[in-house]
Amino acid sequence: MPATGANSQLPIGLEAIYSSCRKLYQSQPNPLQVTAVVKYWLGGPDPLDYISMYSNPGDPEKGVPPHWHYVSFGISDLHGDGRVHEFTGGEGPSGFGFELTFRLKRESMETAPPTWPAELMQGLSRYVFQSENTLCSGDHVSWHNPLDNSESRINHMLMVEDPQLPPITTPFGSVQFIQIVGVCNEELQTAQHWNGPAVLDLMRKIPVAGGPWLVTDMRRGETIFEIDPHLPEQVDRGIETDGSNLSGVSAKCSWEDWDEFSSDSSGTEQSTPHISKFDSEQIKATLQRGLGQERAVLPPIQPPPSTNNIRHERDTNQDMLDNRKPSLGGSSESDVEGSTMELIRTRSVDGVHLKFNMEAGALIPLALKGRLKHGRHFTFKSITGDVAITLVSPRVEGSIADEKHPFAAHGPWLQILISDDFLEKMIADTEELSKTTEIESPKQFSWPSSHLSITIVPDE
Repeated sequence: MPATGANSQLPIGLEAIYSSCRKLYQSQPNPLQVTAVVKYWLGGPDPLDYISMYSNPGDPEKGVPPHWHYVSFGISDLHGDGRVHEFTGGEGPSGFGFELTFRLKRESMETAPPTWPAELMQGLSRYVFQSENTLCSGDHVSWHNPLDNSESRINHMLMVEDPQLPPITTPFGSVQFIQIVGVCNEELQTAQHWNGPAVLDLMRKIPVAGGPWLVTDMRRGETIFEIDPHLPEQVDRGIETDGSNLSGVSAKCSWEDWDEFSSDSSGTEQSTPHISKFDSEQIKATLQRGLGQERAVLPPIQPPPSTNNIRHERDTNQDMLDNRKPSLGGSSESDVEGSTMELIRTRSVDGVHLKFNMEAGALIPLALKGRLKHGRHFTFKSITGDVAITLVSPRVEGSIADEKHPFAAHGPWLQILISDDFLEKMIADTEELSKTTEIESPKQFSWPSSHLSITIVPDE
């Protein structure tokens, strides 16, 4: 039986979220809800048991319009009995440690909230459950489609802490409320090249772009840069000063030894060995480490002596998010997986040929100027397998590549140390990738003296 509250038949985790919402919406004790027909724990496809939809009056004095406020139930642990999430005590996160919210501007004639945001939230929750990656404030999601399947320019998302729902603590752990914010292509690209929080700060200052509470208006026809033509200069200064907080993306990418590429003009991809789930977690960890640190640090290849914080493992699906986060809590390894990992040795490589699709290639200037030039690292993680390519500054600690051996591989995970002098040359040579619309692919960049080449192939 699920754990229930003393004064309610509702499961404790569910009641805790309801209670938080009731404090905010005292006049709406029974909001409209979208409910999963077959619950996830009964074999249904949708992880969210419910999505509540509240009418929020906004705050005219702050420039916040009336809007619909959606709140999810199910990414955190609602029941505490193991039916969905493994219960690990109340000290850490509850389930994945968060629930999703969304604020949609209310149209003047609307009397009921649209239900399409519920499916959007179910889609994001499916990603979280399939990949075990969490969504955090500042993250961004490349959706490549209008969020409501209309002709809107709002076709991507940024994540931020909900301005009215503070984190809560339940008997099953802590829960944050992470709000979805709809953005245009240009705003997403700025978040990639600079950082999500900075773009959100710009949007808060523009009422029609979201205002202080970051309300999404699907009818917004202009980007923040079209509304305020001075913003691009501010963004350029920010990138120059701060660098980029994006430490990696999922991409279509591959690599092969330089010798194999040089001897085979067809560029046949190398067959790379499989790695354990622990190694895959280590690769994902590079996508968030080193942000804002004076010395960026890559996680070690080998596991620590003990891994006491255990989380149920699931297969990962890396084809939705650009900015990846490892799941909250540690990862455990079975004896078999540990043995497999021990068989994969780190090896030095004389040189490499890298291959990226156009979308990933467009981020190479960002990786070089926004990350490595600021002493950080950047990882391209393949969406089709275990392959990962990490570009490393000499100032990054913990890399398996060094000045004597700038190319090092651990199974299919390649790390490339790029010296400061070579970095400047690569930045100059690849600058045209910032304007992919002007590039004919396939496009090759080659530095024979450094035993490195890159091929950009068309997006499929």
